Amino acid sequence: MAADYDEVRPDVAESRNASIDALKEANSPDARSVGLELDETDTVDGVELPGADLSGEELIIHVIPQAPDEFTCYSCFLVRHNSQIARTKNGHNYCIDCEA
Repeated sequence: MAADYDEVRPDVAESRNASIDALKEANSPDARSVGLELDETDTVDGVELPGADLSGEELIIHVIPQAPDEFTCYSCFLVRHNSQIARTKNGHNYCIDCEA
């Protein structure tokens, strides 16, 4: 008797159908309800919306002065350690990244 090895075995087909039925019957949220939940959480207090008036807000930044062993690259204006100096031209230092 010839066997068709490409045919799905009955026990596998039954378990596949059972798992699909179980997924359909599960109480999982649909895409619309998840979207509504996300929209509700977007409007929580403390979240700034685009176009909001921020003129009353004050920004506090602590500026750390440049250390004696640092320089400011004349090309990218980043503060680097002196070990990053690639060259000095006309009294201006350039970092390794800008000279590469």
